[in-house]
Amino acid sequence: MAQTILSITQLNEYIRGRMDADPVLTQVAVRGEISNYKLYPSGHHYFTLKDEGSALKCVLFKGNALRLRFRPENGMKIIAMGRVSVFPRDGAYQLYCTALALDGVGDLYAAFEQLKKKLAAQGLFDPAHKKPLPKFPGTIGIITSSAGAAVHDMLRILRKRYPLSRVRLLPVRVQGAEAPGEIAAAIAYANRYHLADLLIVGRGGGSIEDLWAFNDERVAYAIYESQIPVISAVGHEPDVTISDFVADLRAATPSNAAELAVPDQDALRQNLDAMSSAMATVLGRQLKSARQHLDVLAQSPALRSPTGYLEQREKSLELLKNRLVSAQNASITRKNQRYIAAVSKLDAMSPLKVLTRGYSMAQTERGEVLRSVRQVELGERIHIALGDGKLSATVMEKKEEGK
Repeated sequence: MAQTILSITQLNEYIRGRMDADPVLTQVAVRGEISNYKLYPSGHHYFTLKDEGSALKCVLFKGNALRLRFRPENGMKIIAMGRVSVFPRDGAYQLYCTALALDGVGDLYAAFEQLKKKLAAQGLFDPAHKKPLPKFPGTIGIITSSAGAAVHDMLRILRKRYPLSRVRLLPVRVQGAEAPGEIAAAIAYANRYHLADLLIVGRGGGSIEDLWAFNDERVAYAIYESQIPVISAVGHEPDVTISDFVADLRAATPSNAAELAVPDQDALRQNLDAMSSAMATVLGRQLKSARQHLDVLAQSPALRSPTGYLEQREKSLELLKNRLVSAQNASITRKNQRYIAAVSKLDAMSPLKVLTRGYSMAQTERGEVLRSVRQVELGERIHIALGDGKLSATVMEKKEEGK
Protein backbone atom coordinates (compact mmCIF):
# COMPACT_ATOMS: atom_id res chain seq x y z
CA MET A 1 0.00 0.00 0.00
CA ALA A 2 1.48 3.31 -1.06
CA GLN A 3 2.05 5.83 1.73
CA THR A 4 0.11 9.11 1.43
CA ILE A 5 2.38 12.11 1.40
CA LEU A 6 0.83 15.27 2.86
CA SER A 7 1.93 18.85 2.73
CA ILE A 8 2.46 20.65 6.01
CA THR A 9 -0.68 22.70 5.38
CA GLN A 10 -2.71 19.54 4.74
CA LEU A 11 -1.44 17.95 7.92
CA ASN A 12 -2.20 21.01 10.01
CA GLU A 13 -5.65 21.28 8.49
CA TYR A 14 -6.28 17.59 9.16
CA ILE A 15 -5.25 17.95 12.81
CA ARG A 16 -7.42 21.06 13.16
CA GLY A 17 -10.39 19.23 11.70
CA ARG A 18 -9.98 16.37 14.13
CA MET A 19 -9.67 18.76 17.06
CA ASP A 20 -12.64 20.84 15.96
CA ALA A 21 -14.73 17.66 15.81
CA ASP A 22 -13.82 16.61 19.34
CA PRO A 23 -16.70 17.64 21.68
CA VAL A 24 -14.31 17.89 24.62
CA LEU A 25 -12.05 20.38 22.84
CA THR A 26 -14.82 22.50 21.34
CA GLN A 27 -16.14 23.56 24.72
CA VAL A 28 -13.50 23.46 27.40
CA ALA A 29 -12.78 25.37 30.63
CA VAL A 30 -9.16 25.62 31.76
CA ARG A 31 -7.81 26.89 35.08
CA GLY A 32 -4.39 28.60 35.21
CA GLU A 33 -2.26 31.66 35.84
CA ILE A 34 -1.82 34.41 33.23
CA SER A 35 1.70 35.17 31.98
CA ASN A 36 3.18 36.98 28.96
CA TYR A 37 -0.04 39.01 28.66
CA LYS A 38 -0.19 41.41 25.69
CA LEU A 39 -2.98 43.65 24.40
CA TYR A 40 -2.48 44.58 20.76
CA PRO A 41 -3.81 47.77 19.06
CA SER A 42 -6.26 45.55 17.18
CA GLY A 43 -8.02 44.87 20.50
CA HIS A 44 -7.02 41.18 20.60
CA HIS A 45 -5.54 39.75 23.83
CA TYR A 46 -2.71 37.20 23.71
CA PHE A 47 -1.38 35.41 26.79
CA THR A 48 -0.19 32.10 28.20
CA LEU A 49 -1.97 30.06 30.85
CA LYS A 50 0.32 28.02 33.04
CA ASP A 51 0.22 25.75 36.02
CA GLU A 52 2.95 23.90 37.92
CA GLY A 53 3.97 21.69 35.00
CA SER A 54 2.62 23.00 31.69
CA ALA A 55 1.71 26.05 29.62
CA LEU A 56 -1.00 26.76 27.07
CA LYS A 57 -1.08 29.58 24.54
CA CYS A 58 -4.36 31.52 24.49
CA VAL A 59 -6.01 34.22 22.42
CA LEU A 60 -9.08 36.33 23.23
CA PHE A 61 -10.35 38.22 20.22
CA LYS A 62 -11.70 41.77 20.46
CA GLY A 63 -15.37 40.84 20.09
CA ASN A 64 -15.26 38.57 23.12
CA ALA A 65 -12.91 40.89 25.04
CA LEU A 66 -15.49 43.71 24.95
CA ARG A 67 -17.68 41.65 27.27
CA LEU A 68 -15.00 41.43 29.96
CA ARG A 69 -15.78 43.26 33.24
CA PHE A 70 -12.13 43.21 34.35
CA ARG A 71 -8.78 43.65 32.64
CA PRO A 72 -6.48 40.60 32.62
CA GLU A 73 -3.08 41.00 34.27
CA ASN A 74 0.02 38.89 34.64
CA GLY A 75 -0.16 36.64 37.70
CA MET A 76 -3.96 36.64 37.77
CA LYS A 77 -5.55 33.26 38.33
CA ILE A 78 -8.46 32.72 35.95
CA ILE A 79 -10.73 30.15 34.36
CA ALA A 80 -10.69 30.46 30.56
CA MET A 81 -13.60 29.10 28.53
CA GLY A 82 -13.36 28.40 24.80
CA ARG A 83 -12.22 25.85 22.22
CA VAL A 84 -8.86 24.27 21.48
CA SER A 85 -7.78 24.32 17.86
CA VAL A 86 -4.71 24.52 15.63
CA PHE A 87 -3.42 27.69 14.02
CA PRO A 88 -2.43 26.24 10.64
CA ARG A 89 0.23 28.79 9.84
CA ASP A 90 2.36 27.92 12.86
CA GLY A 91 1.18 24.37 13.42
CA ALA A 92 0.63 25.18 17.09
CA TYR A 93 -2.54 24.52 19.00
CA GLN A 94 -3.98 27.15 21.33
CA LEU A 95 -7.06 27.96 23.34
CA TYR A 96 -9.41 30.33 21.55
CA CYS A 97 -11.10 31.99 24.56
CA THR A 98 -14.70 33.11 24.47
CA ALA A 99 -14.90 34.19 28.12
CA LEU A 100 -12.68 34.68 31.16
CA ALA A 101 -13.61 34.46 34.82
CA LEU A 102 -11.55 35.09 37.89
CA ASP A 103 -10.78 31.96 39.83
CA GLY A 104 -12.36 32.35 43.29
CA VAL A 105 -13.38 36.04 42.88
CA GLY A 106 -16.37 37.46 41.03
CA ASP A 107 -15.74 39.34 37.81
CA LEU A 108 -17.68 42.38 38.97
CA TYR A 109 -15.81 42.58 42.26
CA ALA A 110 -12.46 42.36 40.46
CA ALA A 111 -13.49 45.03 37.97
CA PHE A 112 -14.65 47.24 40.86
CA GLU A 113 -11.33 46.88 42.69
CA GLN A 114 -9.30 47.49 39.53
CA LEU A 115 -11.15 50.68 38.65
CA LYS A 116 -11.08 51.87 42.26
CA LYS A 117 -7.31 51.42 42.38
CA LYS A 118 -6.83 53.18 39.04
CA LEU A 119 -9.00 56.21 39.88
CA ALA A 120 -7.49 56.54 43.35
CA ALA A 121 -4.02 56.72 41.78
CA GLN A 122 -5.27 59.51 39.49
CA GLY A 123 -6.51 61.53 42.49
CA LEU A 124 -10.24 61.30 41.79
CA PHE A 125 -10.93 60.40 45.43
CA ASP A 126 -8.73 63.15 46.90
CA PRO A 127 -10.60 64.97 49.73
CA ALA A 128 -8.95 68.23 48.63
CA HIS A 129 -11.07 68.10 45.46
CA LYS A 130 -14.37 67.79 47.34
CA LYS A 131 -16.61 70.85 47.00
CA PRO A 132 -18.80 72.08 49.88
CA LEU A 133 -22.54 71.79 49.43
CA PRO A 134 -24.59 75.02 49.33
CA LYS A 135 -26.44 75.63 52.60
CA PHE A 136 -29.60 76.88 50.89
CA PRO A 137 -29.66 75.55 47.28
CA GLY A 138 -32.00 77.47 45.02
CA THR A 139 -32.25 74.67 42.44
CA ILE A 140 -31.53 70.96 42.89
CA GLY A 141 -30.94 68.69 39.90
CA ILE A 142 -31.84 65.01 40.26
CA ILE A 143 -30.26 62.60 37.78
CA THR A 144 -32.05 59.27 38.04
CA SER A 145 -34.82 57.21 36.47
CA SER A 146 -38.15 58.99 36.28
CA ALA A 147 -39.97 55.69 36.73
CA GLY A 148 -38.28 54.53 39.93
CA ALA A 149 -39.57 54.87 43.47
CA ALA A 150 -36.36 56.68 44.50
CA VAL A 151 -37.25 59.90 42.67
CA HIS A 152 -40.69 60.08 44.31
CA ASP A 153 -39.14 59.60 47.76
CA MET A 154 -36.64 62.37 47.10
CA LEU A 155 -39.29 64.79 45.81
CA ARG A 156 -41.51 64.13 48.81
CA ILE A 157 -38.69 64.74 51.31
CA LEU A 158 -37.44 67.87 49.50
CA ARG A 159 -40.93 69.41 49.45
CA LYS A 160 -41.41 68.64 53.14
CA ARG A 161 -38.01 69.82 54.36
CA TYR A 162 -37.35 72.89 52.19
CA PRO A 163 -40.06 73.83 49.67
CA LEU A 164 -38.14 76.98 48.66
CA SER A 165 -35.80 74.90 46.46
CA ARG A 166 -36.80 74.20 42.88
CA VAL A 167 -36.21 70.67 41.59
CA ARG A 168 -35.17 69.78 38.05
CA LEU A 169 -35.37 66.13 37.05
CA LEU A 170 -32.93 64.92 34.38
CA PRO A 171 -34.34 61.45 33.57
CA VAL A 172 -31.82 58.77 32.56
CA ARG A 173 -31.60 55.01 32.45
CA VAL A 174 -29.86 53.72 35.57
CA GLN A 175 -29.04 50.17 34.46
CA GLY A 176 -28.07 48.49 31.27
CA ALA A 177 -25.39 49.15 28.68
CA GLU A 178 -26.70 52.62 27.78
CA ALA A 179 -27.00 53.85 31.38
CA PRO A 180 -23.40 55.02 32.07
CA GLY A 181 -23.32 57.17 28.95
CA GLU A 182 -26.68 58.78 29.74
CA ILE A 183 -25.73 59.50 33.37
CA ALA A 184 -22.39 61.05 32.38
CA ALA A 185 -24.05 63.10 29.64
CA ALA A 186 -26.73 64.40 32.06
CA ILE A 187 -24.06 65.56 34.53
CA ALA A 188 -22.16 67.34 31.75
CA TYR A 189 -25.40 68.90 30.44
CA ALA A 190 -26.35 70.25 33.87
CA ASN A 191 -22.92 71.84 34.19
CA ARG A 192 -22.87 73.28 30.68
CA TYR A 193 -26.14 75.15 31.17
CA HIS A 194 -25.82 75.80 34.93
CA LEU A 195 -29.14 74.06 35.60
CA ALA A 196 -28.70 73.59 39.34
CA ASP A 197 -26.79 74.59 42.46
CA LEU A 198 -26.57 70.96 43.58
CA LEU A 199 -26.87 67.57 41.84
CA ILE A 200 -28.15 64.29 43.28
CA VAL A 201 -27.04 61.30 41.17
CA GLY A 202 -28.30 57.82 42.01
CA ARG A 203 -31.00 55.19 42.05
CA GLY A 204 -32.77 52.80 44.40
CA GLY A 205 -31.46 49.46 45.58
CA GLY A 206 -30.71 46.38 43.52
CA SER A 207 -28.12 43.72 42.81
CA ILE A 208 -24.50 44.60 42.01
CA GLU A 209 -25.36 44.11 38.35
CA ASP A 210 -28.26 46.58 38.67
CA LEU A 211 -26.00 49.19 40.29
CA TRP A 212 -23.09 48.63 37.91
CA ALA A 213 -23.68 51.81 35.87
CA PHE A 214 -22.42 53.79 38.87
CA ASN A 215 -19.16 51.81 38.80
CA ASP A 216 -18.48 52.98 35.26
CA GLU A 217 -15.37 55.02 34.50
CA ARG A 218 -17.34 57.54 32.40
CA VAL A 219 -19.66 58.34 35.30
CA ALA A 220 -16.69 58.69 37.66
CA TYR A 221 -14.95 61.24 35.40
CA ALA A 222 -18.19 63.16 34.84
CA ILE A 223 -18.71 63.54 38.60
CA TYR A 224 -15.07 64.51 39.13
CA GLU A 225 -15.20 67.18 36.42
CA SER A 226 -18.54 68.62 37.60
CA GLN A 227 -18.34 72.22 38.82
CA ILE A 228 -21.69 71.70 40.55
CA PRO A 229 -21.41 69.79 43.86
CA VAL A 230 -22.62 66.20 43.54
CA ILE A 231 -24.28 63.90 46.11
CA SER A 232 -24.02 60.20 45.21
CA ALA A 233 -27.12 58.27 46.30
CA VAL A 234 -26.94 54.71 45.03
CA GLY A 235 -28.82 51.75 46.47
CA HIS A 236 -29.04 50.98 50.17
CA GLU A 237 -26.57 51.84 52.93
CA PRO A 238 -24.35 48.72 52.52
CA ASP A 239 -24.02 49.35 48.77
CA VAL A 240 -20.79 51.13 47.80
CA THR A 241 -20.03 52.26 44.25
CA ILE A 242 -17.23 54.14 42.53
CA SER A 243 -19.47 57.21 42.26
CA ASP A 244 -19.65 57.27 46.09
CA PHE A 245 -15.86 57.73 46.27
CA VAL A 246 -15.72 60.44 43.59
CA ALA A 247 -18.75 62.49 44.66
CA ASP A 248 -18.50 65.46 46.99
CA LEU A 249 -20.78 63.64 49.46
CA ARG A 250 -22.06 60.09 49.73
CA ALA A 251 -25.62 59.45 50.91
CA ALA A 252 -26.64 56.09 52.32
CA THR A 253 -29.86 56.10 50.27
CA PRO A 254 -31.67 58.43 47.84
CA SER A 255 -33.94 59.53 50.70
CA ASN A 256 -30.87 60.33 52.81
CA ALA A 257 -29.50 62.37 49.88
CA ALA A 258 -32.62 64.56 49.94
CA GLU A 259 -32.18 65.07 53.68
CA LEU A 260 -28.52 66.04 53.23
CA ALA A 261 -29.24 68.35 50.29
CA VAL A 262 -31.47 70.88 52.10
CA PRO A 263 -32.05 72.16 55.62
CA ASP A 264 -35.17 71.27 57.58
CA GLN A 265 -37.65 74.16 57.52
CA ASP A 266 -38.96 73.23 60.99
CA ALA A 267 -35.44 73.37 62.42
CA LEU A 268 -34.87 76.69 60.64
CA ARG A 269 -38.04 78.14 62.15
CA GLN A 270 -37.02 76.97 65.62
CA ASN A 271 -33.60 78.50 65.12
CA LEU A 272 -35.11 81.78 63.93
CA ASP A 273 -37.48 81.84 66.91
CA ALA A 274 -34.57 81.25 69.29
CA MET A 275 -32.54 84.00 67.62
CA SER A 276 -35.53 86.37 67.73
CA SER A 277 -36.02 85.67 71.44
CA ALA A 278 -32.34 86.20 72.14
CA MET A 279 -32.36 89.49 70.21
CA ALA A 280 -35.46 90.67 72.12
CA THR A 281 -33.75 89.87 75.43
CA VAL A 282 -30.60 91.76 74.47
CA LEU A 283 -32.62 94.71 73.16
CA GLY A 284 -34.66 94.81 76.41
CA ARG A 285 -31.44 94.94 78.43
CA GLN A 286 -30.08 97.75 76.28
CA LEU A 287 -33.32 99.73 76.63
CA LYS A 288 -33.30 99.25 80.41
CA SER A 289 -29.70 100.42 80.64
CA ALA A 290 -30.43 103.44 78.41
CA ARG A 291 -33.49 104.33 80.54
CA GLN A 292 -31.40 104.20 83.73
CA HIS A 293 -28.78 106.41 82.15
CA LEU A 294 -31.48 108.87 81.08
CA ASP A 295 -32.81 108.99 84.65
CA VAL A 296 -29.32 109.82 85.94
CA LEU A 297 -29.00 112.60 83.38
CA ALA A 298 -32.43 113.95 84.28
CA GLN A 299 -31.27 114.41 87.91
CA SER A 300 -28.14 116.32 86.91
CA PRO A 301 -28.01 120.09 87.81
CA ALA A 302 -27.48 121.07 84.20
CA LEU A 303 -30.87 119.70 83.19
CA ARG A 304 -32.81 120.53 86.35
CA SER A 305 -31.68 124.23 86.43
CA PRO A 306 -29.80 125.23 83.29
CA THR A 307 -29.54 128.95 84.36
CA GLY A 308 -28.17 128.14 87.81
CA TYR A 309 -25.77 125.66 86.28
CA LEU A 310 -24.52 128.30 83.83
CA GLU A 311 -24.09 130.86 86.62
CA GLN A 312 -22.13 128.37 88.66
CA ARG A 313 -19.91 127.56 85.68
CA GLU A 314 -19.49 131.31 85.03
CA LYS A 315 -18.26 131.86 88.61
CA SER A 316 -15.90 128.93 88.27
CA LEU A 317 -14.62 130.40 85.00
CA GLU A 318 -14.10 133.83 86.61
CA LEU A 319 -12.23 132.26 89.51
CA LEU A 320 -10.07 130.34 87.12
CA LYS A 321 -9.36 133.48 85.10
CA ASN A 322 -8.30 135.38 88.24
CA ARG A 323 -6.02 132.56 89.21
CA LEU A 324 -4.47 132.57 85.76
CA VAL A 325 -3.94 136.37 85.85
CA SER A 326 -2.40 136.21 89.35
CA ALA A 327 -0.12 133.41 88.27
CA GLN A 328 0.89 135.34 85.17
CA ASN A 329 1.65 138.54 87.17
CA ALA A 330 3.69 136.59 89.70
CA SER A 331 5.63 134.96 86.90
CA ILE A 332 6.34 138.34 85.25
CA THR A 333 7.45 139.82 88.59
CA ARG A 334 9.86 136.96 89.22
CA LYS A 335 11.31 137.28 85.75
CA ASN A 336 11.73 141.10 86.12
CA GLN A 337 13.57 140.56 89.37
CA ARG A 338 15.88 138.02 87.78
CA TYR A 339 16.44 140.40 84.88
CA ILE A 340 17.35 143.33 87.18
CA ALA A 341 19.75 141.15 89.17
CA ALA A 342 21.41 139.94 86.00
CA VAL A 343 21.78 143.52 84.67
CA SER A 344 23.33 144.63 87.97
CA LYS A 345 25.83 141.79 87.87
CA LEU A 346 26.66 142.52 84.25
CA ASP A 347 27.09 146.23 84.93
CA ALA A 348 29.38 145.54 87.88
CA MET A 349 31.57 143.34 85.72
CA SER A 350 31.70 145.84 82.81
CA PRO A 351 35.22 147.21 82.10
CA LEU A 352 33.64 150.60 81.38
CA LYS A 353 32.66 150.80 85.03
CA VAL A 354 36.34 150.72 85.98
CA LEU A 355 37.08 153.69 83.72
CA THR A 356 34.83 155.93 85.78
CA ARG A 357 37.15 155.39 88.74
CA GLY A 358 40.18 157.01 86.94
CA TYR A 359 41.41 154.04 84.99
CA SER A 360 41.91 153.83 81.21
CA MET A 361 42.02 151.06 78.63
CA ALA A 362 44.50 151.03 75.70
CA GLN A 363 43.81 149.23 72.42
CA THR A 364 45.80 148.62 69.26
CA GLU A 365 44.69 149.79 65.85
CA ARG A 366 43.18 146.33 65.42
CA GLY A 367 41.04 146.77 68.54
CA GLU A 368 43.05 144.41 70.71
CA VAL A 369 43.38 145.32 74.40
CA LEU A 370 46.97 146.20 75.22
CA ARG A 371 48.28 143.91 77.93
CA SER A 372 51.97 143.98 76.98
CA VAL A 373 54.40 146.43 75.41
CA ARG A 374 55.29 143.67 72.96
CA GLN A 375 51.95 144.11 71.20
CA VAL A 376 52.99 147.46 69.60
CA GLU A 377 55.97 148.95 67.91
CA LEU A 378 57.42 152.50 68.01
CA GLY A 379 55.45 154.89 65.87
CA GLU A 380 52.34 152.69 65.94
CA ARG A 381 49.05 154.35 66.78
CA ILE A 382 47.03 153.24 69.78
CA HIS A 383 43.64 154.26 71.21
CA ILE A 384 43.02 155.04 74.86
CA ALA A 385 39.51 154.81 76.41
CA LEU A 386 38.82 157.07 79.39
CA GLY A 387 35.80 157.53 81.60
CA ASP A 388 34.51 160.44 79.53
CA GLY A 389 35.91 159.76 76.02
CA LYS A 390 38.73 158.38 73.86
CA LEU A 391 42.27 159.53 72.90
CA SER A 392 44.46 158.54 69.97
CA ALA A 393 48.26 158.51 70.53
CA THR A 394 51.49 157.47 68.85
CA VAL A 395 54.01 155.24 70.65
CA MET A 396 57.18 157.31 71.05
CA GLU A 397 58.95 155.03 73.46
CA LYS A 398 58.42 151.60 75.04
CA LYS A 399 60.21 149.97 77.90
CA GLU A 400 59.72 146.53 79.35
CA GLU A 401 59.91 145.94 83.09
CA GLY A 402 63.20 144.55 84.29
CA LYS A 403 65.18 145.78 81.31
